[in-house]
Formats: sequence, C-alpha cells, structure tokens
Amino acid sequence: MDNMVMRETILKGLENELSLTEATEITDNLSYILSVIRKHLEMDVAFISEFTDQIRKIEVVDSAERDISLKPGHADPTELTYCRKIVDGELDEIIADTSENPLTKSMSITQELDIGSYLGVPIVLNDGEVYGTFCCFSHTPDTTLSERDLALMKIFADIAARQIDKQLIKSQEENQIKRRISKVLSNKHIKTVFQPIYHVDEKRVIGYECLSRFLNTPYRTPDIWFEEAQFAGLGEELEIMAITAALDKMNLFPADINFSLNISHEYVINGAVERALDQHIFNKKIILEVTEHAQITDYHAFRKAIQSLRKQGVRLAIDDVGAGYSSLHHILELGADIIKLDISLIRNIDTDTSRKALTAALLAYAKETSCEVLAEGVETEQEFHELVRLGIKKIQGYFISQPLELEEAVNFVCPI
Repeated sequence: MDNMVMRETILKGLENELSLTEATEITDNLSYILSVIRKHLEMDVAFISEFTDQIRKIEVVDSAERDISLKPGHADPTELTYCRKIVDGELDEIIADTSENPLTKSMSITQELDIGSYLGVPIVLNDGEVYGTFCCFSHTPDTTLSERDLALMKIFADIAARQIDKQLIKSQEENQIKRRISKVLSNKHIKTVFQPIYHVDEKRVIGYECLSRFLNTPYRTPDIWFEEAQFAGLGEELEIMAITAALDKMNLFPADINFSLNISHEYVINGAVERALDQHIFNKKIILEVTEHAQITDYHAFRKAIQSLRKQGVRLAIDDVGAGYSSLHHILELGADIIKLDISLIRNIDTDTSRKALTAALLAYAKETSCEVLAEGVETEQEFHELVRLGIKKIQGYFISQPLELEEAVNFVCPI
C-alpha cells in the first residue's frame, strides 16, 4: 500500500471513529488519536505540544506508564526541546537512537524524560501556522523506525491539526460571544417591551408579558442573546438583568396589573430569581413563566425552590403548551397556576378540528385542577371568537396588540 492510499484509508477509518464522539470534548479526540498512534508504533509516550511565546507547552499526553513526569501543562523553553529543533530543521524527524545523535545526547531533556528513540512532526493548521508538534518516544533505542512510520505520524498530525483547528475556532467564537454579552451587561443595553393580556369578561387589559429587547447592533433576536449568554457562562447575569429591567418599570402601571416574566428553571433552583424579586413581589402581581421546551431534570428541586415565592403571591405559568412533546409532563409535575397555549396550537383554530379538540381537553383539565388557561399568539378575529366560544377568558397576541414600548403600554387602551 503506497502512502497516499494508506493516508486515505487511515483518515477515513479514524474520522469515522471520531464522528461517533462528536459530543465529547475535542481534547478527548486528541487523546484517542495519540493512543492509536502510540500503540501502533509500540512507543512509550505520545504527546501534542503547542508553541507560545518561546515556550513549548504539553497539551495532551498518552502514555503506557501510570507515573510519568510529562503531563498536560508541562512547559519548557522551546530552545531546550526536540520539538522546536525538529520544526527548525536542526533535528531529523526520526531519531532511532538518541545516544548516537550528537545533539540529542547532550540535551538535558533527553535524560530528564529518558528518551531512547523519537519521532516528531510539526502540526500545521489550515492557515499554514505551525501550532506545535505531534511526537512519540520510547525509553529504548529503536532502529526499526522507518520513513513509513514517519509518514503515518504525519497523517495523524494532520488529523490532530483538524481537531485543533475546530478547537481554536470554537474558542474564538466563545470569546466573541463573551465580549458581546459582557458589553450588554456592562452598558445595560437591554430594554423591556410589554405585550398586553386581555380578559374577555372584564373587557380590559389585566396584565402584560415582559419581553426583552437588546440595543446592540447587529440585531439579534432575544432568544439568540439568551442562548449565547448561557453558552458563555453568563446566562444568569443576563437573565437577572432582564428581570430587573422589567421590575424597575412596573410601578408606572396601575396597581391591579399583573406582569409575566420569562425565567429559566435553574435560576429558580439556585435562588437567583427569588433574590431579584425580593424588593418587588409584595406590591406587584408577578407571574413566572417556564417554557414548555425547558428540560427540567429535577422537578422536586424546582417545586421546593419556588414554594416560598408562591407563598408570597407569585404565580407559576407554563409557556408554549402544545408546542412539543413534554407539555403534559410539565403540567403534571409543576402544578402550574396558568397554562399558556402556544401559537402553534392557536393558529387556524377556527377551522382546525384537531386544534379545537386539544384545546377543549386542556380546558377540561384546567377546570378540574383550578388552573387558568391563556391563549397566546392570537392574530385574527376568527381565532379570537373561536377561543371565546371554547371558553378561554385570557387572550394575548397581535390581535390584541404587538409588544409595546413603555409609554405606549402605560397608556394603552384595548380597541376591542
């Protein structure tokens, strides 16, 4: 098998293996690559190094030995290492016996790591930059090392470079996201808009859902901002800032108006939401909305955490009911005060018998459990009248009003 065929065969087989571990950290993939090549070449140690500021740092190590001095994070000046000298052409990429090489036998690292034979090749990224080296060594000389072994090393170094490129791109994206979110947090570039909730029998607006809007450019939808903040480890800070921004405006509304806040269950469990509400819950009617899409892994912890808030008058709503498979599980586990029917269930309900039937069933459940039902995403007069006919008393959506700026919301008069 020539080198080209060998390269393609190994690349295909190894990348198939790596595709099975897409959800794992890239470091795990690199460890796997090192293990494969080390065992194949029957070497004692394999490692990947990175060059930074005249330092050679060990990033990943695979060893046949449990107790080895070479560990991730180990660093040496580059001029004292084989790695730099191989990249600069001062050392050959194959060193079958370090004691017979005039340069390696005099280097202190040879004795420190007990290197008898060595293979090392540069790791070159997509942009042509040399990231570091991909290396293997044994404690004993090995005169069987060949150009074929070196060709195999280069193939594995290429695969490692692809993984490292992914890691660097991911790191750059994370840093960009962190900078964006940090800018929003430091400058408080967030505002609240208010979407009215209309009561059919009372014929008036009884509350508002508080929705966040971000002032930074380029424009991104709120869900993207919150997802990115979560990804960057700043989800709690951003969500609490959004809650606080809404709370600060509530005193401008009549005292009998209630306000719905979208929250993440994990920040209820860790107490962050309660701390944010602490100064407001006694004189305002607050509803906390947990989306039907939220994957709550510990319902007991959530119920326990929200209990003190409910004792103080805070109510719980399940948002987006009907949008996914977990609606009924959420409803049964959370014992919410309000069920908010999702737009996907409301759309064309005036002509769709299946949607009518499911809505009627949810209304029956709500009646038996003393739970309220609110229809959101109502956009047409026909949908509105059908929902009223079915017995729904609370309506939210563009048929009533789009989300309003603060001054518009305070002075809003429903046209119905």
